[in-house]
Amino acid sequence: MLSTSFSFFTKRSALLVSSLLVLSIVLGACGFKLKQAHPLPFNTLYTNISDNSAFGAQLRRVLRVNSPSLRFVSQPELAQVQLIQEQLRRSVRELSLDPSGQVENYELHLELIFSLIDASGQAILPSTVLSSTREIPNSPNNSEAKAQEMETLFQSMEMSLVDRVLRRLSASDIAEAYEASLHPQTSSPTPKAQPPASATSFN
Repeated sequence: MLSTSFSFFTKRSALLVSSLLVLSIVLGACGFKLKQAHPLPFNTLYTNISDNSAFGAQLRRVLRVNSPSLRFVSQPELAQVQLIQEQLRRSVRELSLDPSGQVENYELHLELIFSLIDASGQAILPSTVLSSTREIPNSPNNSEAKAQEMETLFQSMEMSLVDRVLRRLSASDIAEAYEASLHPQTSSPTPKAQPPASATSFN
């Protein structure tokens, strides 16, 4: 009885391993890759995004997880780069009405505008707009619950923007722009102009 159970367990294990192997091959053939962390090229960061907000707290957490050596500083002059939030705006508009004229659906829109500045005040990443839009059905008979549902959805949209900010900041062009800012090209001296051949003296 014991040997039969052990044999059954062994067969199930082998089947599971084979299934996982086949799945990994299929995903590899489809070009699927697990998310990998891409540490930021800088180690000190100043941001005007408040860490008292859910958005700011989540942004700091995600950036630290992605770049464990990253340190947030409280003053711009102490940072290698500055992440500046220029705008974080929520808006709600009526998307459709039912036959009785009541709002049937709302559209929620969230827009973030931010930039990344180096220590000399030059833009590594100029003003960039990220936005998210969601639809939500109305509940005319329970406005309080609907307001809470909208707030929850806005928070979810903010969390999605946090991930998009991380992907943008960890992109290869940002790393290249930051490295270039550390070694600004010095202008080469202007060569002296040569007189035209007709003005050259042959004496």
